[in-house]
Amino acid sequence: MKLLRLNALAPNLEFPKTALTIGNFDGVHVGHQAMVSQLKDIAQQQNLKTAVMIFEPQPLEFFKAYDAPPRISSLREKVEYLTQLGVDYIVVAKFDNEFRNLSAEAFCNILKYKLNTQSLVLGEDHHFGKNRQGNSEFLRQHGFHVTDLQNIEVDGERVSSTLVRQTLQAGDLAHAAKLLGRPYSITGRVQYGDQIGRTIDFPTINVRLNRHKPCLNGIYGVEVICETASLKAKVQQDNPAYLGVDGYDPTALFGAGHVGTRPAIKHVHPEWRLEVHFPNVSANLYGLLMRVTFLNYLHGEKDYPSLEALKAGIDDDVEKLLEFRQNTPAFPFN
Repeated sequence: MKLLRLNALAPNLEFPKTALTIGNFDGVHVGHQAMVSQLKDIAQQQNLKTAVMIFEPQPLEFFKAYDAPPRISSLREKVEYLTQLGVDYIVVAKFDNEFRNLSAEAFCNILKYKLNTQSLVLGEDHHFGKNRQGNSEFLRQHGFHVTDLQNIEVDGERVSSTLVRQTLQAGDLAHAAKLLGRPYSITGRVQYGDQIGRTIDFPTINVRLNRHKPCLNGIYGVEVICETASLKAKVQQDNPAYLGVDGYDPTALFGAGHVGTRPAIKHVHPEWRLEVHFPNVSANLYGLLMRVTFLNYLHGEKDYPSLEALKAGIDDDVEKLLEFRQNTPAFPFN
């Protein structure tokens, strides 16, 4: 797979002939996966390379900024999932004022002359160009072969990023896993926080979210995998006396995850955080790239009246999540 920035492509680049699909691909859910599968079939039939165009930021993030819908997947996560699906090129289009004002004709020229596009696979009711001037019929009139993919359903519901987002916000992790074709996870590096957890005997890792706001809010049982090494081995190396609680993957640890703005911490500026407490663990994990997989929704974020009440609440949450782990010997979404 090759990752390309559309605005950085050389004008004289000899691009191979491509079959292309276009969209936000937020979540890369089973509907997106079906689209890529169809794209690969057409590319094989027509001897083309496969390409997926995604937008960064997503259009509603450009128009609405913080008020845009929560994001399911970061750019890194989208690229990872699309790579796993076996596409040849991922083209990232910078969505800005110049791009939003492209006419449908100008956008067709980008497809034809920059990306050498021969065929497209598009979702139902796909529009493009300024004021949504272009559609599948417009592309056909400009010489492209276009396949319109029908909606994909799970349990009688049309799969969409909006549905995935709503399902995650409702805490229904099992149904979200069906819609995504995998359990929901967030990947980010461990960064320095304000270390308040240490003062109440619940140290946490602070995992970078890489999105304006997440789809989750509350307390979760999570499994954490380090993407570059065994997390269990890293913890044991730093302090053999603190081994933690086993995750389901042999390299992973189980933890209590918190996603929210920490309303109980009155003197800090509210911002979205993903924090994980590992029971019985003491280790330096700063800078490591972690994948946090959400296994069990416990409850929404609470505004405790004091740090003492917060500590008691966390203690109760950890106890309940450890009980969940003990009572769930197999991975919950198999």
